[in-house]
Amino acid sequence: PFFFLSLPSSAAVAVKGIVCLAKQKSCRQRWNIRPSEMSINTLNPIRAIVDGMKLTPNPEKPMIALSIGDPTVFGNLPTDDKVLQAMKDAIDSNKYNGYAPSVGYQKSREVVANFYSCTEAPLEAEDVLLTSGCSQAIDLAITVLCNPGDNILVPCPGFSLYKTLAVSLGIQVKLYTLLPEKSWEIDLQHMESLIDDRTTCLIVNNPSNPCGSVYSKEHLQNILSVASKHCVPILADEIYGDMVFPGCTYQSMASLSSDVPILACGGLAKRWLVPGWRLGWILIHDKNQIFGKEIRQGLVKLSQRILGACTIVQGAIESILNDTPQEFYHRTISFLESNSEICFSELSTVPGLTPVMPSGAMYLMVGIEMEHFPEFQNDVQFTERLVTEQSVFCLPATAFEYPNYFRIVVTVPEEMMVEACTRIREFCQRHYRTCSQDSNELDQ
Repeated sequence: PFFFLSLPSSAAVAVKGIVCLAKQKSCRQRWNIRPSEMSINTLNPIRAIVDGMKLTPNPEKPMIALSIGDPTVFGNLPTDDKVLQAMKDAIDSNKYNGYAPSVGYQKSREVVANFYSCTEAPLEAEDVLLTSGCSQAIDLAITVLCNPGDNILVPCPGFSLYKTLAVSLGIQVKLYTLLPEKSWEIDLQHMESLIDDRTTCLIVNNPSNPCGSVYSKEHLQNILSVASKHCVPILADEIYGDMVFPGCTYQSMASLSSDVPILACGGLAKRWLVPGWRLGWILIHDKNQIFGKEIRQGLVKLSQRILGACTIVQGAIESILNDTPQEFYHRTISFLESNSEICFSELSTVPGLTPVMPSGAMYLMVGIEMEHFPEFQNDVQFTERLVTEQSVFCLPATAFEYPNYFRIVVTVPEEMMVEACTRIREFCQRHYRTCSQDSNELDQ
């Protein structure tokens, strides 16, 4: 038998009133929108410092910006015609207008795998994830390896994005020192001293931004020995891979590793001079299956948070990698080396400055002997005044957590490089003080 309970109409109204009252109590009485903790914790050190600088150029001198790591800014370093034609063909084919798998087209992944595979570090398509630029590759690599409360080891000076990404995720950043007197090699003893049981990733950037250094085979092997000893995987930021000057040899970390698992991040941006095309990749090197299926599956899941890299560029990648003439690479490297030598030669004779000659990439670091420039408290004030008086903007290395240096981008036209160095010389000559001058002024 079934029983039905019938309430008097007055009781039903009362029950309905209680429900409405409960709903009212749960409703917000006013707007209370707050940014997320992740957004609050996201800070780009370069933007934080540059935005706070008083950058008013000298109106009598045209501005020379040596601060932006974009080789396309001045138009003197165009990509190769073959690269442009590959993109045109991809568009004209009408095949790449839809969604691709989040990890990239299978064919495009095969192309990248074949291009970077070597006997010491073989790759297959399944070892490649295509990303929206190298920055997303770094983001995915850090995110898949680390939990909040873990820590990662980051070079100092080093690319500011590592810290930006890690801190936003609640990951502690430990800075290991690079040695300018040794062409920015890693202080291995210092690096090793930072490792503890919550260290989940070692980031190695070679060739380096902001230093322009290229590590020797021996030094890379020493880094790998430390990582192997403490069972720490490596994130190898190799976006400047193969952009090394004659006489230097670039070797990927994976080609030298016997056991350390490596996530190598790269992309088209720098070597092919197309940073705006936003195609990067992660190469998974895991000879001993230490990452196993879990890390690979984690990367795939993380890649699904957005819908992957640009499909047009994926459609063009086979021709870009296989048809770009060697002369294009050689011409780019020759220009960067020539500009680096001009800059190093000119600034080496400027009292108070100590440039460090790079071996690759697109940058040169210059030390400031601050004791000889008493008007300025730090590199930020120094570079700020350099803009005001000479309309030359170099990035203060405080942005890379390495004070009393500044970084010069060497992709500008040669005549602009020469003019910039002349202005920097004039600025330093005006503000340089010997120690005796400082003491005499104090006595007076």
